[in-house]
Amino acid sequence: MKIKAALTKEKDSLFSIEEIDLEEPRSDELLVKVVASGFCHTDELVRTQAIPAPLPAVLGHEGCGIVEKTGADVKEFKPGDKVAFSFGSCGKCDCCLEGRPTLCDHFSMVNFGGVQLDGTSRLSQNGKPLASFFGQSSFAEYAVVNERGAVKVPDGVPLEIAGPLGCGLQTGAGAVLNRLKPRPGSAIAVFGCGSVGLSALMAAKISGCATIIAVDRVQSRLDASLELGATHVVGSKQGEDIVSRIREITGSGADCSIDASGSGICTRMALNCTRRGSSTVLIGGGGEMTLNAEIDVMADAKSLVGVVEGDSNPKLFIPELMEHYLAGRFPFNKLITFYDFEDINTAMNDSLSGKTIKAVLRMMS
Repeated sequence: MKIKAALTKEKDSLFSIEEIDLEEPRSDELLVKVVASGFCHTDELVRTQAIPAPLPAVLGHEGCGIVEKTGADVKEFKPGDKVAFSFGSCGKCDCCLEGRPTLCDHFSMVNFGGVQLDGTSRLSQNGKPLASFFGQSSFAEYAVVNERGAVKVPDGVPLEIAGPLGCGLQTGAGAVLNRLKPRPGSAIAVFGCGSVGLSALMAAKISGCATIIAVDRVQSRLDASLELGATHVVGSKQGEDIVSRIREITGSGADCSIDASGSGICTRMALNCTRRGSSTVLIGGGGEMTLNAEIDVMADAKSLVGVVEGDSNPKLFIPELMEHYLAGRFPFNKLITFYDFEDINTAMNDSLSGKTIKAVLRMMS
C-alpha cells in the first residue's frame, strides 16, 4: 500500500515526507493506522549517525494507533484495538523467555538493524528497500508492527499521548521502579530533566522517595521538575559545585542517582554525589568519562549500572504506567507538546533546543 512517511535519507539530512510502499503484515504482525508518534533523542542519534543504523530509513519508535489488520497467527489483537508500540524482541532467547526482553539476544538487529524479526523490511520506495526502525518505523501514516511490540491502550488513556510510553517514559520510570527500587523515605538525584529524567522523577515520587533532587541546565525543565515532584533543584549553569550541593541537601549523599543527561561529566557527578553502598543508573547514553575504579566505585562499594528501556517487560510495565496515569500518579501528559506531522523538523529542533520536553507528532488523516 502507498503511505506517506518521513524519510531520513542520509547522515544529518532533514526529514522529508514522501510517498513510500508498505507491505502487508505477515503472520505475527499487525497493520496499524498511526495516530501519533513521539520524537525521541534516539531518533536524532540515528539521523546524525551517532548510532550507525542503516539509511535511508523511516525512523520513529514511540508510535501508537489503531489496528486495521492482523496476521493469521495473531491472537492477542483484533481490528479496532488501540495500541502503543514498544521495542522489538525475539521472544525465543533465554532472556526473552525469562521475561527480560530488553536483554534479547537479537535486540540490536531488530531495533537498530533496519529489519523486522524475520530479517526483512516492509518498507520500500520505487522498488528499493528502506530500513525500518525498532520494528515499527512510526514516522508514517501506517506501520507494520510485530505483535510482541504492541500493547493495548485502555479506555481513559488518550491514544495520542500513549506512544512515548513505549520508549522514553518507560526508560526513565523503569530505571526507578524496576531496577533501583528505592525504599520509601530515601533520597534520589536525577541528572538531566528531559522526558526520560522527568519520568524517573515521577517514578521516584511513586516510590515514596522523600528527597528528590533534579539537576539540569535549562530553567524551564527545573520548573517542570518542581511541578512534578522534585523537592530540590540544582541548576548546572549556576557555577555551583553540584556534588557538594547534593551532599549538603542529603547529609551523607543521595541513596541512589540516575544520569539521563547523555553527558559523561554528569555520569561521574551522579556517581560521586551518592553515599557509600549506593547505586547509580545510567540511562542517557553518556559520553566518555574518566574515573578511578578504586576511589570512585570499589572503595565505597558503589554500583554503576547501565539500564536499557527501563529493564521493563512492556506487556506488563506499560499497563502499570497507564494505571499510575489514570490514578493521577504519573501525569506524563504534562510533558507533551503536539506538532502536526508535516512539522517534524520543527519538532526535532524544539526538542534539541530544550524548548519542548516531549514532542509528539499527530499524523495526517
